[in-house]
Amino acid sequence: MPIAVDIDVMLARRKMSVGELADRVGITPANLAVLKNGRAKAVRFGTLAALCEVLECQPGDLLRWEPEDAGTTEATEATEAVKVSGLAAADAADA
Repeated sequence: MPIAVDIDVMLARRKMSVGELADRVGITPANLAVLKNGRAKAVRFGTLAALCEVLECQPGDLLRWEPEDAGTTEATEATEAVKVSGLAAADAADA
């Protein structure tokens, strides 16, 4: 994913545990882990604001954009095209 999450960097700078951050922000440690490990598909602005408040930082300290590798993008697009064509074939077979 082209958006990298650097919560672990800020946690280390603030000498704070994941559990403490989750408690102070008001989210579960599991949901914070999903965000921290880059597996989240979205983050609410309210959650981002709470993270910034607790960590005393700016959103750009937690999130950064990284260009995708061209080969990875093409492979992902090809995979998605196969999935879509497979769904279309399955729908046609059901009809």
